[in-house]
Amino acid sequence: MTPQVRPATPEDAAELVRLRGLMFEAMSGRPDPGGWQPAAERVLRERLAGPDELRTMPAFVLDDPDRPGRLAACAVGTLEHRLPAPGHPDGLFGFVFNICTDPGRRRKGHARACTEALLAWFDARRVTRIDLHATEGGEALYRSLGFHEHSVPLSRQRLLQS
Repeated sequence: MTPQVRPATPEDAAELVRLRGLMFEAMSGRPDPGGWQPAAERVLRERLAGPDELRTMPAFVLDDPDRPGRLAACAVGTLEHRLPAPGHPDGLFGFVFNICTDPGRRRKGHARACTEALLAWFDARRVTRIDLHATEGGEALYRSLGFHEHSVPLSRQRLLQS
């Protein structure tokens, strides 16, 4: 039986944080545990609760069929409501910030399946632009799903002590 992608629930929060940690480790080459983990789990529990029509942090997951209670993959994003503008009549924008597959489950199409579910969720809400930051390893997947370069002229980042 092929596992099916499903919307994440608050009960998935700890596993989503585990996968997020694996994503950061893959990006930097080292694990980076810290205070961000309980904070992220708390935010996920809050934002994944309640009815879907009010959700602003969509997340789709695929359960690991061999390890009950574990996730094989996820795709998480945010929905932002900005002022409407030409080309963006509803002012709805999406951002994809967490796509990860457990190392033992990679190369099986899980990230693609979760990402396609997330993009369908955005499409159903008439989101006109979806942004993401791609790693070199994920770039081919995102391009195959229609992502391309978009100019973002300025960005500001403030590093906080954790």
